[in-house]
Amino acid sequence: MNAPATIQRDFSAEFPGLTAADGKLWHYLDTAATAQKPRAVIDAMARALGEDYATVHRGVYSRSAEMTIAYEAARRRIAAFLGGHEDEIVFTRGATEAINLVASTWGRANLKPGDRILLSQIEHHSNIVPWQMIAAETGAAIDVCPLTDDHCIDLDAAEAMLTEAHKLVALVHVSNVTGSVLDAERAARLAHKVGAKLLLDGCQSAPHMGVNVSELDCDFFVFSAHKLYGPTGIGALWAKAEILADMPPYQGGGAMIDRVTFERTTYAPAPQRFEAGTPAITEAIAFAAAADYVDGIGLEHIHAHETALVTRLRRELGAMNDVRLFGPADSAGIVSFALDDIHPHDLGTLLDEGNVAIRAGHHCAQPLMDYLGVPATARASFGVYSTEADIDALMAGIARTRRIFGKG
Repeated sequence: MNAPATIQRDFSAEFPGLTAADGKLWHYLDTAATAQKPRAVIDAMARALGEDYATVHRGVYSRSAEMTIAYEAARRRIAAFLGGHEDEIVFTRGATEAINLVASTWGRANLKPGDRILLSQIEHHSNIVPWQMIAAETGAAIDVCPLTDDHCIDLDAAEAMLTEAHKLVALVHVSNVTGSVLDAERAARLAHKVGAKLLLDGCQSAPHMGVNVSELDCDFFVFSAHKLYGPTGIGALWAKAEILADMPPYQGGGAMIDRVTFERTTYAPAPQRFEAGTPAITEAIAFAAAADYVDGIGLEHIHAHETALVTRLRRELGAMNDVRLFGPADSAGIVSFALDDIHPHDLGTLLDEGNVAIRAGHHCAQPLMDYLGVPATARASFGVYSTEADIDALMAGIARTRRIFGKG
């Protein structure tokens, strides 16, 4: 018997994006790529763009002051969401820019020839390419941690690989391909034992399970608003205050300065030092609204709901003898799979005809695809609005696809 999803609430009216062009329900199973937006977030951003709009940090008129208060309140809200402090949050364009910021500032200042960086086989390109770029510039080298049989980061192997030459360990907290969850506390202990910093890519963990950076004891944590039911174009870097204080600026311009002359410029303290130019004001306010929305439901309830859906889908897919499942049984909100002799792109195209949306491709993880020996996978990923009906529609679409390909 299937365990029912745990959140018994109709979200269809709260998420306008869940209605397809034909007016029917859209079975959206691509939340790992980007989450649909609730009306509360849309309305918050509309107000910020409309009747509340003004610039921040510059104007002496009242609306500018009010918008500045709202913008900095958003910073405090995102810090609280992660269990951090407001002076530890840098707003970025997303997790990708946050990782590039760390690589370009902390990395450039701290890495040198002979130093090493430890990544894993399962990383998103955004947690590979910036480190390759800074390694090429500084002379550092990159090591790659292998995976366990169920496609989790092998921390036993990491422990054996780490040496005092390692200055940074950068790992995904929850894989965007397999949903595997890293034992982040152990990863932090291993990194710190050899004197290395730990960066966690939290794009898939922050929206789906409770995150407390103090308890995780990481040094850097990055995530994106659009995966937390918020807007695109904004994300956050959390870093320990003492680390941020020693990092040089990322970009130059307005807002990040203390005093500018043609002879010399001094910079504002962190986090403002890393936010050159007019910031994403309305996006930050909507980001905070998304955190409020998620906390209003409860991340523990969201995680339990998605876990129940993952359990059911993995059970039904696992009963098919022409399906290969990837990742562990307890994956967090994500199920990746492949149908024998049916390319994921063909499956995704045929599912779309039935208003079912999945992701098909390499998921910005080409080294992982090479490791798995497949060109691509099909990926169904859940959100707070996902239902048993979405799984029903997915399984019906898979059955139809198999019939079309002569496998039914």
